[in-house]
Amino acid sequence: MLHHRHNALILTFALAGFVSAFATRLTDPLVAVIALDFEADPARVALLATCFALPYALVQPVLGPVADALGKRRIIAFALAFQAIFLMASALAPTLLLLLLLRVLTGAAGGGIFPVTLALFGDRVPLAERQVAISRFLACAIAGQMVGGAIAGLLEPLIGWRGILLLCGALTFLAMAIVLRDRTPEPRGRLNFADSVARYRFLLTYRPALTLFWAVGIEGMLVFGGFPYFANHLAETGLGGTREAGFTVAAFGLGGFLYAGLAPLLVARLGSRRMMRLGGGLAGAGLGGLALAPSAAAFIAAGGLLGLGFFMLHNSLQTRVTEVAPQSRASAVAMHAFHFFLGQAAGPLLMGWARAQVGFTPGMLVAAGGLLALGWVMGRKTNKA
Repeated sequence: MLHHRHNALILTFALAGFVSAFATRLTDPLVAVIALDFEADPARVALLATCFALPYALVQPVLGPVADALGKRRIIAFALAFQAIFLMASALAPTLLLLLLLRVLTGAAGGGIFPVTLALFGDRVPLAERQVAISRFLACAIAGQMVGGAIAGLLEPLIGWRGILLLCGALTFLAMAIVLRDRTPEPRGRLNFADSVARYRFLLTYRPALTLFWAVGIEGMLVFGGFPYFANHLAETGLGGTREAGFTVAAFGLGGFLYAGLAPLLVARLGSRRMMRLGGGLAGAGLGGLALAPSAAAFIAAGGLLGLGFFMLHNSLQTRVTEVAPQSRASAVAMHAFHFFLGQAAGPLLMGWARAQVGFTPGMLVAAGGLLALGWVMGRKTNKA
């Protein structure tokens, strides 16, 4: 059982986690309709995912030491404010180029929300309760993915993709207001460039940390590379379109919800090693299901299986990162997020290339095999890392 203070902490940052995930995966199910609106190639519109993920990754080395020095809650509140502004501006974008540029700014702002909140949890929640606390906070983010996918699929015909961006922006402002109500004192230091460089040099040469960073980067690349192509693949195979793609993203989140509910039992029964192996196996099976699905229902169900496996593997890696270097926790979590979103940025580019060369199905099957191998390798390395 979590202490009541930790439950209150989760509630305070719940909406921040929700809107962070909502904004991250917001455009994935909308690629086909945005391409139609701007009369653009869907492969070009799919770069919206990379335009968000790449700056999200690149700001992490800066935000880690800044959050350690100025206070994590303050950085989270500023990040929420800027994300809201850029989301609302994106809803008014008259051209695809401007939308891509605003998506870059939204990603840079969003980079200060979820990773910094994980570091804040590392400061405030003891290790014995941390994986359960993070899994419950993660459930809020999962809800953002799930609701965001469903909203994108169901409400797009009613309010359009621009209305969905405005809705996400309004929710982000509300999350900022809730976070600002938190008055818990938090440790701060002085922002020292030389110290920051020294911390990163240590983290990037410390093998246990480096192993986790590489693992999460590969994970992000393999899991999310195919997301922007769901709607087009469904349309090309006669299985559906934007609505079914949105339901698949929602099912991915539902799989994560299932993990969050089972997390206390899984942690107690399986431990980190076996959970990573099982998570990699389930995630690989989910990607294989997406590649070979004979119907829309099977495609959506495979998205749910992918979500369950991914969150089992990812939450185990996240928890390890919060403890791999306690003296530089925000910097360690920042480097974790840097590699994860760098992988997410590379994923759509690689899947776009694979789709053009050999097709969506073979590309997804290769990614499935990679996830299976990743879970097995990290399961073996957990005791050493």
